[in-house]
Amino acid sequence: MARELIDLHIHVGSSVAPHVLWSLAHQQGFKLPVKSYFDFVELITSRPGKVGSLEDYLKILHTWTEKIQSSPMAVERSVYEIIGKEYRGSRVTQIELRFNPMKRNLNSELDLDHIIHAALRGMDRAMLEYGVKAGLIFCLAREFDHRFNSILVDKAIKYRNRGVYGIDLAGTEKHALELEPSVVAQYEELFARARKSGLKCTVHTGETRGTGAEGVMAVVEKLKPHRIGHGIRAAYDEAAMKLLRERDVVLELCPTSNLHTRAVEGLDELKHIMHTFWDRGVKFTINTDGTYLLETDMLREVELVEKNGLLSTEQVDQTLAWARQYSFIPT
Repeated sequence: MARELIDLHIHVGSSVAPHVLWSLAHQQGFKLPVKSYFDFVELITSRPGKVGSLEDYLKILHTWTEKIQSSPMAVERSVYEIIGKEYRGSRVTQIELRFNPMKRNLNSELDLDHIIHAALRGMDRAMLEYGVKAGLIFCLAREFDHRFNSILVDKAIKYRNRGVYGIDLAGTEKHALELEPSVVAQYEELFARARKSGLKCTVHTGETRGTGAEGVMAVVEKLKPHRIGHGIRAAYDEAAMKLLRERDVVLELCPTSNLHTRAVEGLDELKHIMHTFWDRGVKFTINTDGTYLLETDMLREVELVEKNGLLSTEQVDQTLAWARQYSFIPT
């Protein structure tokens, strides 16, 4: 029988099928720079060679996919389509979708609550149809003013009983705010407020040398997340790995994503990172990050890891067990 898979780190902005985005763009009268559907697919897909860094990857997201998803109707369909597709295509029976509602309301032209309700409707419909477990994580943005991120935390708290189970901090690591003491102090308060209200927390850090292992340690010490998005640079620092192990913070690894964005040199480095974490007792999970933008899914991620000898089948099963254990979705 096929394994039941779980994805803890998947962005709405990078996981909607091109034909759905194409349809949404036309439905909303969105002006595109290309006339042909196949040119559009090329526009919104990341490939090694086309994408040379995390910044290149995020540019596709911010310029096109998130903009096309910027309406209640588009958000509802996007969330619904992702959950159904991941269940049908990869037998993903538990999924935590993350996105920033403020990047879907056209610079405050649209009401934030309408965007959030739309995402929840799409999630509810998909859960009802496919019997999967799903939840939402709201991404605070590194480039946002603190005031906007504070509003996002308020909204996550408001909808915590409706399926919003956590918050995240995402964006380019060129803005390494976790390494700026005055800025971190403001975020400490936001994350403490979220935890106190019953939300779980994760943070993108240590994906690149921009934040590094130092960023992972600062985040764990100051923001006290339950999980960390990526965190791969910690594999090069014994103190960082010791801290992750002692605080029982789980890493959300995204193999294909790290290869595309050149966060790792190649499969050999990825193997070294995974083996180092395994040997040091640092828990980690395997995730997609963005299925269509990266031309992947959970089946392909597992296959990449197993076929290239990055992990054994038994080790992959253990990462799936950790994913269920450390999921933000209540059991």
